[in-house]
Amino acid sequence: MATETVVKRGEKLPGRREVARDPFMALRDRMERLMDEFTGGFGVGPFSWDLRPFEWRMGAFLPVVDIKDRDNEIRIEMELPGVSEKDVDVSLSGDSLLIRGEKKHEAEEKEKGYYHAERSYGSFERSIPLPVDVERDKVQATFKDGVLSIVLPKSKEAIQQTRKIPIRT
Repeated sequence: MATETVVKRGEKLPGRREVARDPFMALRDRMERLMDEFTGGFGVGPFSWDLRPFEWRMGAFLPVVDIKDRDNEIRIEMELPGVSEKDVDVSLSGDSLLIRGEKKHEAEEKEKGYYHAERSYGSFERSIPLPVDVERDKVQATFKDGVLSIVLPKSKEAIQQTRKIPIRT
């Protein structure tokens, strides 16, 4: 029977390994978590835009991410409405998956005696710590209907280290 761990936005991954990294990046990550805690509890960010599945924050937006830790793989889905796949970059760095992108929107309406132009630009960057080693050469990313899906197969060592614990009564 397959087990699955679902991690919602703002929650920590179970069994996350701490990694030595740039202290400025660690400070930035901590500040982002503090802002999420400060604004997330009220259901609105300082710059929210309609009911779209991301929050605008000072020229950037934070896409919604679902992470599923399964027996043999980690699956990540990120909602990116209005973003083109050519404007998204996915990379593995150390024990983290880094997803970067940019959203551009321009609307212009001209009528007799009336002109309306609207432009919005936003970039995002999400660093997702991986709780186990993955097979880097087998990672797959697909982009369809505004959803980025990433499958990270776990390494054989990581799968073998998983052990079911019996529960006594």
